[in-house]
Amino acid sequence: MTSTAIRPARPADAAGIRRVARESWHAAYDDIIGAETVDDTIDRWYDPDRLRESARRPSHEFFVAERDRLVGFVQVARDAEEEEEGGTFELVRIYVVSDEWGSGLGTRLLTRAERRLEDRDADRLRLTVLADNEVGVGFYESRGFERTEERDDAALGVTEFVYEKEL
Repeated sequence: MTSTAIRPARPADAAGIRRVARESWHAAYDDIIGAETVDDTIDRWYDPDRLRESARRPSHEFFVAERDRLVGFVQVARDAEEEEEGGTFELVRIYVVSDEWGSGLGTRLLTRAERRLEDRDADRLRLTVLADNEVGVGFYESRGFERTEERDDAALGVTEFVYEKEL
């Protein structure tokens, strides 16, 4: 099997990131929110122009996992309320194609992002996950994140969990 490289995302990766998002979202969320809602959400949240812009932002850390094609990605960004270096960052998104679930690739992506945040003197990493996403909840809990909040997402009609981890 070809090795998987993890590298900073480039604007040219937008189409591959969107493809990975669509495939992994369908695998994770079709049974929770429905395939049509998944497609609508991907179309809004993974707009290629916005992904290209995110890859250029210095306030974000955005990495992709690449073999012969992109197979995963992770993006973290400074919390909108944080104004100085360090502080809290948000795990904006982390996804790998479903045939990579359990392979350790998600852990490698998360570790790469966390190391970069430590270099930036970040204190904490926060994320939101759908409560019914058992794969995601298990992934975060097994990597040291602690649940700090439960809330309703009216737009998707689901319950979300907020998790945090000290870095």
